[in-house]
Amino acid sequence: MSKLSEEDIEKKLLRFPDWEYHDNAIHAEFEFENFKDCFSAMSRIAFECEALNHHPNWNNVYNVLQITLSTHDEHGVTNKDFKLAEAIDAIVVPEEED
Repeated sequence: MSKLSEEDIEKKLLRFPDWEYHDNAIHAEFEFENFKDCFSAMSRIAFECEALNHHPNWNNVYNVLQITLSTHDEHGVTNKDFKLAEAIDAIVVPEEED
């Protein structure tokens, strides 16, 4: 999997409003109602990470989860990071109800 150009990353980020690009990685921060909800989301994300064989750098303090994605083998952001970001968004960002 090849490292994406900054232009390609910025284009892809248009579909990921909770994510931003800096320091050669994409980053997001999610706030939950409480620690239990945050930890529950982290557990569900962990299963997706294992399925994709791609693991984030993340930090959790009480109800806030900070996630950083980059592909270490490629020294930057690849499509693999966006695939995981999409899976994370499906877990932490609720679907809008009709």
